[in-house]
Amino acid sequence: MWIALGLFTAIGVAWFYLVREATAMDGIVAEARMHVAMGMAGVNARAWGASDWLALFVMWAVMMVGMMLPSAAPVILLVLGAYRLRGDAHARLAALMFIGGYLLVWTTFSAVAAFGQLSLHRAAVLSEDMHVRSAAVSGVILLLVGVYQWLPLKNRCLVHCQAPLAFLTQHWRRGVAGGLAMGIRHGAYCVGCCWLLMALLFVVGVMNLVWIAALSAFVLLEKLGPRGVIVGRIGGLAAAAWGVVLIVR
Repeated sequence: MWIALGLFTAIGVAWFYLVREATAMDGIVAEARMHVAMGMAGVNARAWGASDWLALFVMWAVMMVGMMLPSAAPVILLVLGAYRLRGDAHARLAALMFIGGYLLVWTTFSAVAAFGQLSLHRAAVLSEDMHVRSAAVSGVILLLVGVYQWLPLKNRCLVHCQAPLAFLTQHWRRGVAGGLAMGIRHGAYCVGCCWLLMALLFVVGVMNLVWIAALSAFVLLEKLGPRGVIVGRIGGLAAAAWGVVLIVR
C-alpha cells in the first residue's frame, strides 16, 4: 500500500511541477516574442551555460518520472509482491531499490537529453518554445521515430515492458542489490523502447503539456494495452507520414 501511495504521490508531484513549469514557459515565450517584435534580443540570444544545463536536467528528470512511472507501476508492484511471497525480510526496501534503479536509467537519459537540448540551443536550432525551427529536421526526427517503431530492437524492448511476469521470471535477483539490478535492467529496456518517442518533444515543444500528456498516454497504451504492438506500429506509421509531409513541404 505504501509503495503504491508513494508512486501515486511521485507522479502527482511530477505533473504539478510540469504544469507550473509549462505555465512559466508560456510567459517567457510571450515576453521573448514581444522583444523580437520590438527589435530587441530574444530568449535565444543569451548563451546557455552549466546552470542552464542543470535546470534542463531537472526538468527532463521530473518529466520522465511523470511520463514513465505510470506504465512501470504494474511491474513495480509485482516486484514488491514477489519479494513478499518469497519471504524476503527486506521486501519493501528491495522494491524501493527496483524503483531507484529504474529511475536511475531514466535520470541518465535525462542528462543526455538536457545536453542535447543545450547543444541545439547553442546552435540556434530551437525556437523560443523549445521546438526545432526547421521543418526538414523535424521531418527527419519523425521519420526516424516511425521507422524505429517497426524495428526488431524496439519490439524486443517492448515485450519486456509488456510482460512484467515474464521479465521477473527471466531476470529475478534476490535481495536489495538484486532489486537495484532488476530496476536498472528494466529501465534499460524501457529506455530502449521509448527514447526516440521522447525525441518527438523537440518537434512539438519540450514543454508542450498537451503533447507530453499525449505521449504519456501513448506509452501507457503501447505497454499495457491488449494490442500494444499494433498501437505502437500505427503510431510509427503516423509519425513517418507526418515526417514525409514536413520534408516535402
